[in-house]
Amino acid sequence: MNENKKPLTYKDAGVDIAAGDALVEAIKPLAASTRRPGADGTLGGFGGLFDPKAAGYSDPVLVAATDGVGSKVKIALEVGNLTTVGIDLVAMCVNDLIVQGAEPLIFLDYYATGKLDIKAASDVIAGIAEGCRQAGCALIGGETAEMPGLYAGADFDLAGFSVGAAERGTLLEAKNVTPGDVILGLASSGIHSNGFSLVRKIVEEHTLTYSNVNVFDGHMGTLGDTLLTPTRIYIKALLGPLKAGKIKALAHITGGGLLENIPRSLPGGTEAHINADSWTPLPVFRWLRQATGASPYELLRTFNCGVGMAVIVAKSAADEVFAGLEGAGEVVNRIGHIQKSEGIQPRAIITSENGALGYPGPWRTVTGEDA
Repeated sequence: MNENKKPLTYKDAGVDIAAGDALVEAIKPLAASTRRPGADGTLGGFGGLFDPKAAGYSDPVLVAATDGVGSKVKIALEVGNLTTVGIDLVAMCVNDLIVQGAEPLIFLDYYATGKLDIKAASDVIAGIAEGCRQAGCALIGGETAEMPGLYAGADFDLAGFSVGAAERGTLLEAKNVTPGDVILGLASSGIHSNGFSLVRKIVEEHTLTYSNVNVFDGHMGTLGDTLLTPTRIYIKALLGPLKAGKIKALAHITGGGLLENIPRSLPGGTEAHINADSWTPLPVFRWLRQATGASPYELLRTFNCGVGMAVIVAKSAADEVFAGLEGAGEVVNRIGHIQKSEGIQPRAIITSENGALGYPGPWRTVTGEDA
């Protein structure tokens, strides 16, 4: 059928196998830099191996999490900085593992693009390796897919998959939380990796560019650099008190914000009372409030608003855990407590007397209500 035509190859269809092979070779040192006990393999096989026994576990329960970075990738492309979204990718997965009480052990990534750019892909995966080092988990494999026709030009998407472990019987459970427990808030580094479709809409409607400066109440560099601040990884700070049995529950504040994520860690018949005046969020959150005109309810269920992780502890252990987390480099605030509730479904109630987040005080908002 093609007797008089040039033979068609996979490269003619837009997929360059040689580029993929070159990328694997380029990122092998990055993966090697994340090795930890239990992960001694190299990239290039059909699967990644991990030995929980070599990591010190005798009867482990495995916990898995998968996530992506969302439309924050579009901002990274427009700014031309692909070095941080890989950290975001790892953070979104491993922070979800630690809230179950599991230590992240291994990580794999999926990178899909229209045309493979080895430099761009290497920058992304260098960020993934950095995130793995911050989390103490090993990058043991991944997949790079070149799909012209599905992705345009330099566009790409990211997904990650992580596995952690805990000794049987030590996983965190909501039933352990009781009235009187204290909620500690660990500061976020910024918006993290949720709500960026709204952020991009703000930039569009306010005719901003990512090179704009001084758009916040206080200089924070360019808008693009601030928005690309990577998600904070809380693993190493939390592992100590977690393994010591000092933590009752954790909540990773992602999509749904404080209002919807904290109740996921509570048993029925309880509610979290949170004082929004107890922490000082970065200026970017006041900018978001001003730019959207959204109610406290909308802002608090869309963004983390300055708290990236909630730590629930017994009142008797609160001072010890606070000091330990602060000593590990976290910015910690005592943001609330747990009370008995008349309702069956757990909920969060957030209040401010002094105009937190730039809203005129006092105000109060409740899970499921625009109060």
